[in-house]
Amino acid sequence: MRELAILTFMTLDGVIQSPSSPDEDSSGGFTQGGWAAPYWQDVMAQVAAEAMAEPYDILFGRKTFDIFAGHWPEQGEDNPVSNRLNAARKYVATSTPIDIAWRNTTPIEGDVPTQIRRLKQRDGPLIQVHGSGDLIQTLLAHDLIDEFRLWTFPVVVGAGKRLFGPDTPRRDLSLVKSAPSGNGAVMAIYRRAG
Repeated sequence: MRELAILTFMTLDGVIQSPSSPDEDSSGGFTQGGWAAPYWQDVMAQVAAEAMAEPYDILFGRKTFDIFAGHWPEQGEDNPVSNRLNAARKYVATSTPIDIAWRNTTPIEGDVPTQIRRLKQRDGPLIQVHGSGDLIQTLLAHDLIDEFRLWTFPVVVGAGKRLFGPDTPRRDLSLVKSAPSGNGAVMAIYRRAG
């Protein structure tokens, strides 16, 4: 059985909404988008070494898939991140039809938790979720996450979508690795306890 890990960027106060750019996700009137951008260089080097070095398949929510699919296929072959993302098998949880022009893309429709359980039972590498805050809430509610790969940024934004909401079921986790980046962001990798 393969495992599922989330790779998430969040603020010190737990917000995961719109880390990359102001127009990434302004739902709910969120105006603080792009809060992680000043930290990218050091953090992305750490992400590449700690979370993207081993083979993995990617599971996306629809919004994050559309953002990634609009950017990464157009990057040159001299970019190791784009090479990794473009070559990976990609699964997209969606309730509407998608353009699957991005190589190795498969939609997941219908009962998403059941489909993901089946996906985890197949042979293959780790399944890693990039971004996809709404999908992560579904995964949390159905206890489908085996590992939390979190990067916490030294930023407080107040309101916004949070990684753990008030209805998140209790989870006991074990810290397996942590390290600061050169600019104050902190990586922490947690696994299910026991």
